[in-house]
Amino acid sequence: MVINFKKSYKFAVKSATYITLFSGGVFYLFNLFFLKSSNWFVLVFSFVLFVFSFFVLQYRVERFIYRRVKKIYDDVSLLENTSFRNQPVTTDMATLTKEVQKFARDKKLEIETLKIREEYRREFLGNVSHELKTPLFTVQGYLLTLLDGAMDDKNIRKKYLQRAEKGVERLIYIVKDLDMITKLETGDINLDLSEFNIVEVIQSVFELLEMRASKKNISLTFDTIYKPIRVIADQEKIQQVVTNLVMNSIKYGKQGGTTEVSIEDLVNNKVIVRVTDNGEGIEKQHIPRLFERFYRVDKSGARSEGGSGLGLAIVKHIIEGHNEKIYVESQFGIGSEFSFTMEKTK
Repeated sequence: MVINFKKSYKFAVKSATYITLFSGGVFYLFNLFFLKSSNWFVLVFSFVLFVFSFFVLQYRVERFIYRRVKKIYDDVSLLENTSFRNQPVTTDMATLTKEVQKFARDKKLEIETLKIREEYRREFLGNVSHELKTPLFTVQGYLLTLLDGAMDDKNIRKKYLQRAEKGVERLIYIVKDLDMITKLETGDINLDLSEFNIVEVIQSVFELLEMRASKKNISLTFDTIYKPIRVIADQEKIQQVVTNLVMNSIKYGKQGGTTEVSIEDLVNNKVIVRVTDNGEGIEKQHIPRLFERFYRVDKSGARSEGGSGLGLAIVKHIIEGHNEKIYVESQFGIGSEFSFTMEKTK
């Protein structure tokens, strides 16, 4: 390591001055009463003493501080902080203090990040386990019942096999969503950008979910009649975004409610797509965590409705993968609005 001395020598100058004044004064009195020599001799002696004292004090103090500061750097090096270890050793206390404080802040932030990641990992594994075991136990229960003798009854056999099949479908759905969100987070999925009519995509989603909405008598509508609006994006993934948002509005919508989609022009050649419902709404404390994997506002009701718990997380990653923004506004008991931006064709 290279030693980086402070350029200010105030301490050495002051100390050398005090030594010179005291010694020079004593020597002046001694010369006045005993030697009787010229005063120039006293001045020369004082100057030489000042220079000598200055350099000795400067060197000794710097070496004294350097040895102790060097030990601090060596101790810090044991923590494998490369950026700190590779810096030149400085004996400037103000600079050293700043460097150590910065090092401490970085380490504290690193430790807090690791704690958050560990907590997230435990929560994620717990959620995956919970999501998978419900359909697994369901399938296992029906199969064991069949093996215990229910297989001989043709009606029960068919009914139980159909229920087991639904459990397997739920497992496949969860695994597919897990695979997709993993690829989205690691950037393994490339976007296939193309020009398409977003109005047509939304209409196809309405037709796809029409039967599901009719079970709760929920109407799926546009806020007005739209002419074709062409955008640039990955059509398949944007359709999945709209599907997930509309499906959520149905899942949490009230009986006889509505899900309305609107499209508005923004500046910089952008449009914003809004999916609004008049369902149960979301309490304020849940909104910041809505896009987390497996996070559910209603821990029991949501599971009874099915789904993987990954829908909104996938939506967020797809939209951010397009370098666009997604927003949510909700009032509990009144309804929710999810919106996202898209780039229009020129």
